[in-house]
Amino acid sequence: MTLKLTQFRNCRLLRNHQLVVDDLWVRAGKVIDPEKVFFDEKQQAHVQVDCGGAILAPGFIDLQINGGYGVDFSYDVDSVEAGVRKVAKGLLAHGVTSFCPTLVTSPPETYHTVLPKIPKRAGGPHGATILGCHVEGPFINTNKKGAHPPECIKEFDQGFQTALDVYGSLENISIITLAPEKERASEVIRELSNRGITVSVGHSMANLCDGEVAVQHGARLITHLFNAMLPFHHRDPGLVGLLTTDKIPPNALVYFGIISDGVHTHPAALRIAYKTHPEGLILVTDAISAMGLNDGRHRIGQFDIEVRAGRAYVAGTDTLCGSIAPMDECIRFFKKASNCSIEYALEAASLHPARCLGIEQQKGTLEYGADADFVVLDDSLTVLSTWIAGDCVYESGSSLKSNYRTNDII
Repeated sequence: MTLKLTQFRNCRLLRNHQLVVDDLWVRAGKVIDPEKVFFDEKQQAHVQVDCGGAILAPGFIDLQINGGYGVDFSYDVDSVEAGVRKVAKGLLAHGVTSFCPTLVTSPPETYHTVLPKIPKRAGGPHGATILGCHVEGPFINTNKKGAHPPECIKEFDQGFQTALDVYGSLENISIITLAPEKERASEVIRELSNRGITVSVGHSMANLCDGEVAVQHGARLITHLFNAMLPFHHRDPGLVGLLTTDKIPPNALVYFGIISDGVHTHPAALRIAYKTHPEGLILVTDAISAMGLNDGRHRIGQFDIEVRAGRAYVAGTDTLCGSIAPMDECIRFFKKASNCSIEYALEAASLHPARCLGIEQQKGTLEYGADADFVVLDDSLTVLSTWIAGDCVYESGSSLKSNYRTNDII
């Protein structure tokens, strides 16, 4: 049986940090090398897709998203499977092909109930790929709790065993955010890292030394840089100082998530982070249940939240509790604020998070052998269509259909 070979032509591919005029060839859900098809197999494309000169970039990857479209992963315990499916489907319209559903600090029984219900899952027309959960807490610092309920915050009383007891299982977890200054945190970080879990430091009062020790024990990510951590100080820059530290293992790279929604991080702070450590910058949404909803009162974890004038607050306060901007909007805002290239802005939401999770051979790239997960955009970085495993899973509307012509040439 001959597998369908699809050629995407008349497009600009994001490859090796550049937009290049080239065709993308896809078979069996993978990006393939056309030379082998031509010379070894003597085959031509079964289907050609004319992309109308659009940009083809790797699908976006969101490492921190608490919910959206009225769904909260931490609170809607009984309906979490349906909620995850709803969010996964909605993300396709914003070019997101993979994500980590994120749980805020919650009681142990919530983790025990919810985590088994969110297994890793391949994406498709039903929604974006689930890469595993990002568990943000409960081992965080009460003084930097943000919107996290203080009564649920825990200590590592029994070290790594406490983490196992609180979460119930690590099977469906890909990322854990913790405060590295907590007692016995270093041994926990080492154990988690040895099990293939990405440890992120955040919601923390840690100084730079605390952060460096965490990285030396395996931590490789900072959760939403500048938010819920000590501010930069010239005598002790805190976790922000990890962007330039020279006291980490050879060949180690510290990544940092940053919320580029025009609310959580000032444009000047975005520029500082970008110019200081561009290789490690990862765009995250930190989106909450109110993403995609109108102003009003909603729910995140154990808290009521309120959306006012495009910003989300803990109800009755002025404490920010998450973003309501989708990924494509964050990319556009970041590009404008930082004046970076289109290529960099797109890779900050694709290649960089893939590298952080160690999946850059499969995701976040259009190199040969990678999964054919990609997004088609116009020059304003508006999403025209989203593709997973070489299949179109979202189209933006009538304007797209006039630009795309699919020819069956079997």
